[in-house]
Amino acid sequence: MTVLRRTAGALAATAVIGAAMPATTALAAGTTSPSPSASSVLPSGLYGGSDPKFDGVWRQSLALLAQRAVGVTPAAKAVDWLAGQQCANGAFAAFRAEPTAACDTKVTVDTNSTAAAVQALKAVGGRDAAAAKAVSWLKSVQNKDGGWGYTPGSPSDTNSTGVVVGALAAAGASADRSPYDLLAKWSLPCGQDGGGALAYQPDKQGKLAANADATAAGVLGALGKGFVTTAGKPRAQGPACAGSGTTRTREEVARNGAAYLADAMAKSGHLVSALAGAKPQPDYGNTADAVVALAAQGWTGQARKPYAWLEAHAAPWAEQSGPAAYAELILAAHAMGADPRDFGGTNLVTALNATGPAPQAAAAKHADEKNTAKNAEKKSGNSVWWIVGTGLVAGIGIGFLFSGRRKQQQL
Repeated sequence: MTVLRRTAGALAATAVIGAAMPATTALAAGTTSPSPSASSVLPSGLYGGSDPKFDGVWRQSLALLAQRAVGVTPAAKAVDWLAGQQCANGAFAAFRAEPTAACDTKVTVDTNSTAAAVQALKAVGGRDAAAAKAVSWLKSVQNKDGGWGYTPGSPSDTNSTGVVVGALAAAGASADRSPYDLLAKWSLPCGQDGGGALAYQPDKQGKLAANADATAAGVLGALGKGFVTTAGKPRAQGPACAGSGTTRTREEVARNGAAYLADAMAKSGHLVSALAGAKPQPDYGNTADAVVALAAQGWTGQARKPYAWLEAHAAPWAEQSGPAAYAELILAAHAMGADPRDFGGTNLVTALNATGPAPQAAAAKHADEKNTAKNAEKKSGNSVWWIVGTGLVAGIGIGFLFSGRRKQQQL
C-alpha cells in the first residue's frame, strides 16, 4: 500500500515492467511525487497538490480512511469528489479529469483504485449504494485462479488480490472463488531464500521471488483485513514450517509472511527499497505497511522497533510525498494503538488535513470559534452597561463584573 502504488500500476497496465515494480512501488527517499502539469487545475475537493493522473483516487481514499480512523469527519466535497470518480459500471480509474463524461474504452479502470475507494466509501458512511456497485464490479473481474490483476483480465498478483480482499471485507461481501489458495501458492517455503514471504506473482519460468510489499499486502489479505486495522490477538510466534510440503492454510500464510517481515526489519528497523539501478535506501512506505501487517497479526512486539524508526525518520518523507504518505503513517499508528497526533513530535492528522479541504470537524470548530468571539464581544458590551446601571443604583462604585469562559476542545 505504498505511496505511488498507482503510478507503477498504471504503467504496468501499458507496459511490462516486471515483478520488481508491481502496482505497489514505493516513492524512494529523496524523490518527489509528480508535479501538476501546467495546464491542469486540481479539483478543490482533492487531497494533495501533485498531478493526480496516476494516484488521485488512491490518495483520496487513503486520506479519507485515515481521517475516519482517528475520528475526523472528512469534508463533504472531498467525499463527493471521490464518489464522482466512479464509472457507471461501478469501477474506478486512477483519475478522471472529466468525471461527468462517460467511461469509454480510453478510461483505464483498475481493481486497486476501485478496492481502495470501496473501503473509503464504506468508512465515511452514506455511500453504500456506490460501494455495492463497486464490489459487484470487483467480483465480476475476479480471475479463475481466485485472484485479481491490476486491470481486468491481467494476471493475478498478490498486491491486487490483497487490496480487493480488504474491500470485500469492508463491505461484508465474499468472493465467488476463494483467493486464499492462490496466496498460499505464492507463499515461499521456509527452506528457500526469502522463505515465508509472498511473491508478487511468478516470473515467466514460474519461479517465486520474495517481495516485501507483496508480503505485507498478502498478510492482510490472508487475515481478511483492510487498510484500517487494530492490533490482533497475540498469535504463535515464528514461521509455521512443519509440513511445508502441504498447502498452507490462510493463517499459516499470514504467520509466515509476518515472520519474514519481522526478520527483515529486526536489525535496521526498516525495509529497504530495491528498485533496479537505484542505490538501496530506506523504504518508508513499505515499512509502514509492514507495521500494519505485523500489528494485524498480533505481533506488536516485533512491530515496535520499525514503528519507532518511522517516528524518528518518516515525517520529512511524508511532508515531501503528500497525503497518501501521511495516511500510511496514521494507519500504522492506529494499528499500533499509538497517537498519530504525537508522531515523533509531528501531528500527522493536522498535517494530512492541511493537504486538502478542511474536514467537517475542523470547519465546525472554526465556526464555533467565530461565534464564541462574537458572543464574547456582545456579552462584554452588555456587561459594561449593566455595570453602569448597577453603579447608579448602588450609589458608590459597587459593581459586578461577570466573565464567561468557554473551553475550546482541540480536534
